Order: sequence, then structure tokens, then C-alpha cells
Amino acid sequence: MKILAFESTAKVASVALTDGERLLALYQSDSGRTQSEVLLPMAEHVLATHRMTVDDIDLLAVTEGPGSFTGVRIGVATVKGLAFGRDIPCVGVSTLRSLAENLKEQDGIVCAAMDARRAQVYNAIFRAEGGVITRLTEDRAISVDDLIRELSSYDEPIRLVGDGYAQVEQAAVSVGLPLSPVSALLRDENAYACACVAYRMYLGGSHGSDRELCATYLRLPQAERERLERLKMQED
Repeated sequence: MKILAFESTAKVASVALTDGERLLALYQSDSGRTQSEVLLPMAEHVLATHRMTVDDIDLLAVTEGPGSFTGVRIGVATVKGLAFGRDIPCVGVSTLRSLAENLKEQDGIVCAAMDARRAQVYNAIFRAEGGVITRLTEDRAISVDDLIRELSSYDEPIRLVGDGYAQVEQAAVSVGLPLSPVSALLRDENAYACACVAYRMYLGGSHGSDRELCATYLRLPQAERERLERLKMQED
């Protein structure tokens, strides 16, 4: 099964082409350009190197959030556009679950954390054991302090992944919470992990059409939060 997967929810954008879980190509970029500028050209390059087009793809996958509001929208919209009129099944994968996939071969607690600003992270906690990832919490927006308190209750090795790595690591060090090291190559979000999770979801029956694909934000965009705050101040 040929899978074309997209990751655009954080700073690093990537596109992966796989045959099931076998990686054929991975294009990853931290160029500073917006995801809308790089995502489709990356996909076109990946396909061209294997003399393929979108019509040769059996499954489209994308990390559907949480993450950057703009990045989440761009990734989901890109997949919707590619699938439209082609009847290609689509799978949306939690960005946090995709991150945990990076560490599935390292037994212990996996803490996926993405910077959500306001001293918060988008987070989910997983356990890796024998190459299998088990979810321990739902995806959520949580304060870094609350997350550190929760992580302190585990007596297993704890590893961090995601662009909230430095933020959570600093807080852990400040309270003496030991963390196991993670290679920089495994910390970032990437489309290959998304493809692997999507493939297993597809085999389990979790897939749909482009019409059913939707973004996951976990909290309101900043503009909407500010609007609601202004309304509340006016009411007070």
C-alpha cells in the first residue's frame, strides 16, 4: 500500500512516501518558509523521485493537530485538496501520537509535548513497551507545572519528544526530575511516523474520505480567545 503522509503542525515540515510501514522517501525541511510554500513542492519532489503521481497513492495521511493553528489547517487542507475527486481514503493522525511513534523501540514513558504558549504545552503521555505504544492520557493543553507534577508519579524512564522539549526539560531539571536522553533526530514531528500510525489505523478500519477529515486544535485560536475576553470585560 503506497502512503503519502504530511506533517505541518510544527516548525519542521515533512512529507513521507511509504509502502505500508517501509519508508521509500522522506523530505524534511526547517527552512523558515511557511508550510503553505513548501508542502506541495516537497510532495511533488518525493513522488517524482519514484516516478509516481498522486493517482498512484492508495492512502493519504496527515497529522491533524494539535499544533500551530495555521500549520494544522494547511496540512489538512492540502490532503483534502489532493484527495478531492480521486476517492483516495484519508487518515488523520494525532500529532502527539505520531510523535510517540518516534520512541516506540525505547521502553518507558513517552511524553509528547508541543509548545502551546502561555506556559502551556499540548501534551499526551504514552508508554512504549516491546515496540508497542500504549496511550495513557488523552491529547490536552496542560500547564508545564501540572505536567511535571504528573510525570513525577512515574518510576519508569521518561523521555520527551516534540517542539516543547526544551521547555519541559528546563522545568524538569529545576525540580530534579530525571529524564532519559533522546537523540535530536527523534525529537521532531515527522511524516514517516504519521504514515506508520496511519497505516495501522487503516488496517483497523479507521479511515474515511476527504470530507470527514478535520483539524484538531484543543483550544480556541488566539484571535477568538481575545474576542471572548473583550466581550467578558464589556459584560463586567
